[in-house]
Amino acid sequence: MPEVAFTRVAPVVPVRDLDAALDRYRRLGFTANAYEGPDRYGTAERGSVSVHLTEWLEHDPHRTGAVIYLYVSDADAVYAEWKASGVEGRFVDPSDTLYGLREFAYVDADGTAHRVGSPLAT
Repeated sequence: MPEVAFTRVAPVVPVRDLDAALDRYRRLGFTANAYEGPDRYGTAERGSVSVHLTEWLEHDPHRTGAVIYLYVSDADAVYAEWKASGVEGRFVDPSDTLYGLREFAYVDADGTAHRVGSPLAT
């Protein structure tokens, strides 16, 4: 049997307000769109990264938040860009990790933690 290749992953994260979440991702530099139809569902894409968003009225950021890890070429540049965007949420400053990455964190209003990292220069 030939080996099956996994080619992409798209986490699905809960949001309380799809329109607000789509706007937030646009401000973070993503292309974000809602799906047509009765379901409150959308996508945010940037480069090869795709995040799916599902509006869930029972979502509680303290109990049902998600974590997404994004590998980028320059975590400091993304941090500066996202901080300048004025999005609501909490940022943790970039730092070097023991596991060889420069990373920062951003937690949005829906409780989704975005950990963003790039390889340390060797």
